[in-house]
Amino acid sequence: MDSDIRVVKLEPHFKKDALRVPLKFGRVVMTDVTSLIVKATVENKRGEVAEGFGAMPLADKWAFPDPSIPSEKKLEAMKLTAEKACKLLEERAGKKYAHPIDIMLGAREEIMKVAKEADREVKLGARTPVLGVLVSTSPIDAALHDAFGRVNGISSYEGYGPEYMEHDLSLYLGEAFKGRYISNYIRPKYVEELPVFHLVGALDKLTRDEVDASDPRDGLPVSLDDWIRRDGVYCLKVKLSGVDIDWDVERTKAVAEVAHEVLREMGVERFYLSTDANEMNPGPEATLKYLRKLRKESPMAFESLLYLEQPTERDLTRHMFSMKDISKVKPVLADEGVTDLKSFDLALKLGWSGVAVKTCKWHSSSLIYIAKMEHYKIPYSIQDLTCPGLALVHSASLAARTNPIMGFEYNARQYLPFAYKEIQKRHESLFKVRGGIVRTETLSSLGLGFSIEDLKIETL
Repeated sequence: MDSDIRVVKLEPHFKKDALRVPLKFGRVVMTDVTSLIVKATVENKRGEVAEGFGAMPLADKWAFPDPSIPSEKKLEAMKLTAEKACKLLEERAGKKYAHPIDIMLGAREEIMKVAKEADREVKLGARTPVLGVLVSTSPIDAALHDAFGRVNGISSYEGYGPEYMEHDLSLYLGEAFKGRYISNYIRPKYVEELPVFHLVGALDKLTRDEVDASDPRDGLPVSLDDWIRRDGVYCLKVKLSGVDIDWDVERTKAVAEVAHEVLREMGVERFYLSTDANEMNPGPEATLKYLRKLRKESPMAFESLLYLEQPTERDLTRHMFSMKDISKVKPVLADEGVTDLKSFDLALKLGWSGVAVKTCKWHSSSLIYIAKMEHYKIPYSIQDLTCPGLALVHSASLAARTNPIMGFEYNARQYLPFAYKEIQKRHESLFKVRGGIVRTETLSSLGLGFSIEDLKIETL
């Protein structure tokens, strides 16, 4: 394929931002985050050269939750992994040209090996989990896909069919996918509008009367009711404790009541919920208990609940929990538990309804998962890692080319609203939520949707 690329150069850059308000999930609280931005220079077989970008917050508290290791140490390992992976792919490239999916998936095992080297060099005293390695290297993957589109003068999403791919999906998904390509399972163009899921963190305030002097005074809403009034959000993702069923039910009920009351004032009758216990439920029975109690105490909240996200432990092999009884009540999506096709297939075998897709687990892998889920009519969501700037543009572009449940999660506007202001200004309709939706009109027809101005590294 003349469109195949080789890596010429990969340049990692790091940027730290403080969160506007703390974000609590599971047992941890995040107050700042370091993002990785990667600039990729590639060449196709026609000798044409182009640059592309990828970005992602290195959220170690989510990707690498081991409490015995200081966050600074885990972040050091993740940053070094990213730098080593950049060098690996540069050295590995030589004169070999390939599609970015084949480049990344073909190098996955070697990337895992350089991650081990990084752990040893920083004296981590443990192994960075696979999820942590994926997050650390996801901007590299995204940058290659973006550069691939740009060097060939196309949207990256146009590059997933037989005109651009040497292999069909059977290489990764088996004989059932003979003659099938990712292009068979994604939209031919961006949808014009996307509903957004607003995150209700465990520390977030629900009503204006809860706001006090400790809260920001920067002109942005603090409480959920004011966020709804400003942005019209009608899809809400509720963070749960996972260990206190009574609190979780009361929290979900309270969120539903606030949403119902405020949206009704605005003339909006429907709202939707998802919940995320961040793996804290000790087992499926606790999840079922939550659902039974919620249905009894708040039929409105229960009816509005679209799906639950990863309520039990991320290591699916540890207890081999069956989720089939939960799936009969509400869809339950695996998130942290799926890091490759083997764990994807195990999740389905164990009765999980589908998967929460995140670009931080590699764009390449996400496309493979989505193709399989579309083929077998399996539900999925597009989730967020508090993605600001280019990371948000990327996540939105993926959601706008696929068919996730309802919309996509966008919570950086709550926790990192002042990051990458230039990018926000250029993509105003994508970053400003109105009536609970964003518009995709600013997504570029090249690469992953970034504008030419976005690709000036000085703006990052």
